[in-house]
Amino acid sequence: MTRQIRTSPAACEQSLHQAYDTALLDLDGVVYAGGAAIAHAVESLGAARAAGMHLAYVTNNALRTPDAVAEHLGELGVPTEAGEVITSAQAVARLIAEQVEPGSKVLVIGGEGLRVALRERGLVPVESADEEGLAAVVQGYGGPDLPWGRFAEASYAINRGVPWFASNTDLTIPGARGIAPGNGAAVEVVRIATGAEPQVAGKPLPPMHRETVLRTGAERPLVVGDRLDTDIEGAFNGEVDSLLVLTGVTDAAQLLRAEPRHRPTYVDRDLRGLMAGQPEVVPVEEGFRCGGWTAVALNNGVLELREADEAGGDGGSGADPLDGLRALCAAAWTAAGDGACTLDAAKALARLGL
Repeated sequence: MTRQIRTSPAACEQSLHQAYDTALLDLDGVVYAGGAAIAHAVESLGAARAAGMHLAYVTNNALRTPDAVAEHLGELGVPTEAGEVITSAQAVARLIAEQVEPGSKVLVIGGEGLRVALRERGLVPVESADEEGLAAVVQGYGGPDLPWGRFAEASYAINRGVPWFASNTDLTIPGARGIAPGNGAAVEVVRIATGAEPQVAGKPLPPMHRETVLRTGAERPLVVGDRLDTDIEGAFNGEVDSLLVLTGVTDAAQLLRAEPRHRPTYVDRDLRGLMAGQPEVVPVEEGFRCGGWTAVALNNGVLELREADEAGGDGGSGADPLDGLRALCAAAWTAAGDGACTLDAAKALARLGL
């Protein structure tokens, strides 16, 4: 079956918390950054839960255990049970357990989240490549202080033919001070030293989606994330709808250049989008209209943003910039088709302040 190429953000007359039974929420860049809650996240999640939406937290960060994540969310004001947290550590542990014997030794390059997940699957985490009977190497984010020697330990084992697994390959991770190297950057170090390729479990790949479905039982899930190459692509691979929030890694310019597998169903500023509907983007003769804005792909390779031709309307002064971005997405994605948009949108985005 061929998937239809998305050429515009979708409309939703209902509030998203009413249209979907479960929000599958990324954490870093969506709920918090560097340990501190992102603006409007706590109250939005509380309102969604109170209105009956089930919340599950799905993270590629394998450093912390579900208990630790749940405790942290509770401290931020988001009451959470450990069972509502699904990590890439859990997904990769299941992937390993399906390929090795029960009780096998697994070399861990990462944090406590990996060790706990492995033990839950009946596997034995170890620290040395010299362990007799080593069955696998698993690599996950270990925090900024992970010793360089751990990469060498992984390389020794992998170069001897031990199977290599990675929780995820996110190249970056958002923090309080900005964007920092993620587990994908560490995986690249080991790849350079070994020439090997790991089996990867995390978003956007199927093992993480399978783990999430098994643990949540969601029937009408909405994936909520800040990354096109993990959260949104993961939703695409799982054939479920997605909401991109602009509080983390992805900015407006990157969104306009998104290839089909990276195009979200909806886009909003932050988690307040859960409690709202989504406006319609309407094709018009010259381009695409949303709210008080019309976006046009010009023949000179430029994306132009105009005030919508409405009686008494003033797109420049009263219209929502997010509507302008949605209209620009429709113009950019339509022009790009099944590729990435190469049109110049700098002036249009500057006009929106995005």
